Amino acid sequence: MITVLVIDDDFRVARIHSAFIDRIEGFRTIGVANTGQEAIRLAVALVPDLILLDLYLPDVFGLDVLNRMRVAGVEGDVIVISAANESETVERAVKLGVVNYLLKPFTQADLVARLQDYRTTQAARRPKTMSDQAAIDQMLGRTDSVRSDPLPKGLSAETAESILAALEAAQTELSAQECADAVGIARVSARRYLEFYAGQGRLVVSLRYGARGRPERRYTIAPTDS
Repeated sequence: MITVLVIDDDFRVARIHSAFIDRIEGFRTIGVANTGQEAIRLAVALVPDLILLDLYLPDVFGLDVLNRMRVAGVEGDVIVISAANESETVERAVKLGVVNYLLKPFTQADLVARLQDYRTTQAARRPKTMSDQAAIDQMLGRTDSVRSDPLPKGLSAETAESILAALEAAQTELSAQECADAVGIARVSARRYLEFYAGQGRLVVSLRYGARGRPERRYTIAPTDS
């Protein structure tokens, strides 16, 4: 069963979406939020598999809500449902790793198609779980795996190895976006792996300051004692 958190500023629309989702086989609504702050609180508390995210919320812009969720450790996939069609907004949503983007107004058939596509994608991804790979590594007697420190929930051992391999191949500092491009994943996903290994001491983080905005975090393999 795929659990869903519905976020929409209009409580009537949110209830309609919720009731409709509950009629689709394999999906169940576990929460409804009408503000950004409420959305973050429910996402952390309920741990949904999928989040339907409106962008025009009364207190916080939806993509900023998504960013705060990720910082808080929320790992659920996100489908944006919004009237926002500016290219900058769509591009930012893609960089934040949303799995789909549905423009309002849309029909029930449009929503069904997105949800069924998501369910199919989830079914295809299911066999490639970390626990399966860990079991294989144990059978093969691998002791040098990147899983010497267990990866957090939602991180793939295969992707973790690709991230470290990209850094080793570069032999220089890389940003999260550069790692993401090298591995073929979203920047927000790459950063989760990078920050995990930085916390484990396997990567060194440096800051590159630009003309404006926040400094860019850059990562390199930590030197080993030899």
